[in-house]
Amino acid sequence: MTEIDAKIDALVPAWLHLPDVAEKLDVEVTRVRQLVKEGQLIAVRRGENRTLQVPAAFIKGGRVVKGLSGTLTLLKDDGFTDEEMLEWLFTPDPTLPGTPAEALSENRGTEVKRRAQALAV
Repeated sequence: MTEIDAKIDALVPAWLHLPDVAEKLDVEVTRVRQLVKEGQLIAVRRGENRTLQVPAAFIKGGRVVKGLSGTLTLLKDDGFTDEEMLEWLFTPDPTLPGTPAEALSENRGTEVKRRAQALAV
């Protein structure tokens, strides 16, 4: 869990506090913390109270967006920090089109993972 800078914070359109994530996933907050610890979600400290928050784009239809966990694993294996992963996921890519986070939420995870793998080369 990391604190992010203003540039990356501005890339992410919306954030959810951990209790809100828990409510959307219909699980306890402790389960959300476990998902963060396991690397299936990224939570960062932000705002004046430095509360842990997760990008809202990572949750859709009461579930963690399909393909997110695998993408995060690929990026982490490539040596990306949480900040760098957020920057990559939320930076528009005209060839995608949109951001990798948007592509994941539109069930285009295969293409996102292919691009994440290509970063290691």
